[in-house]
Amino acid sequence: MMKRLLLVLSLAGTTMAADAQTNQTIALVIHGGAGTISRKNMTPAKEKAYRETLNRSLQAGYAVLRKGGTSLDAVEAAIHVLEDSPLFNAGKGAVFTHDGKHELDASIMDGKTLKAGAIAGVTNIKNPISTARRVMDKSEHVMLMGQGAELFAKQQNMELVEPTYFYTEARWRALQEAIKEEKTVLDHTGDTTGALFDDQIFVEGKKFGTVGCVALDQYGNLAAGTSTGGMTNKRYGRVGDAPIIGAGTYANNATCAVSATGHGEFFIRSVVSYDISALMEYKGLSLQQAADEVVMKKLVEHGGEGGVIALDRNGNIAMPFNSEGMYRGYIKANGSSQVLIYKE
Repeated sequence: MMKRLLLVLSLAGTTMAADAQTNQTIALVIHGGAGTISRKNMTPAKEKAYRETLNRSLQAGYAVLRKGGTSLDAVEAAIHVLEDSPLFNAGKGAVFTHDGKHELDASIMDGKTLKAGAIAGVTNIKNPISTARRVMDKSEHVMLMGQGAELFAKQQNMELVEPTYFYTEARWRALQEAIKEEKTVLDHTGDTTGALFDDQIFVEGKKFGTVGCVALDQYGNLAAGTSTGGMTNKRYGRVGDAPIIGAGTYANNATCAVSATGHGEFFIRSVVSYDISALMEYKGLSLQQAADEVVMKKLVEHGGEGGVIALDRNGNIAMPFNSEGMYRGYIKANGSSQVLIYKE
């Protein structure tokens, strides 16, 4: 009788332990780019479209988490919505390079294992975030680029498209404006080298268009993902921070998950996403303190513009940005959500 009682107590304890492992808050945060985003430049119809798409992204990720899915699955689902929308500079809405092509980048990271996957400079992958996930799960590597990444995607049965799939009239006009501005700068300065890298040439209407997501699942695991088309009129196979682990994307269950958007060169130099995690790990800063220290102080001091979304293992959220606006939103365990655009 005593043995049976002990067995029952043991099984009950095991069940309680299992419940405790899954009795975690869930949360998900997204962004759709930062920059000069103000009410005066936004029509009601355009704002409505952005808010609706951001909300659909939140709901897609939340649906995964609510059903007991992993943070990685939630990140992938949320980013798919943004990659499939022409409103954002990722996937369907990717900007044009100087040569009139599209070169897409993406990365994803698992906070539980610290495994990560990334791709850069791909031209025919419909949803780059999914191929980045496959690099993490199905290869021994972290980053693949160009034709090699495309061959890997084909072998993994990823959905491939003709490059024309990514064409949007708005992005094409933006390229023509950027090329015209480049010529104006060259004519004005007489410089045939350095002027090519002037901020105004690469920045899409002073908007840094990247999409990203961070999530916390019921098992206490964090994940982060980022996807982008890069900068309008970019040359020479330029790659920004989005596919670089520690710069545009980072996740660690011990600290936080981060996805960044901004002028990539500055985010790479400052290792922005990892720096936030390091401040939490080594100096004991809270998520908000660490994110503010990096985005509102360090980046500003170095001349970098943009923002991040960040989430810690307790479900705390931080979304600092030093630009005029940032498309962003979050959803919590009870389903309450909010989509934000301006400095509110």
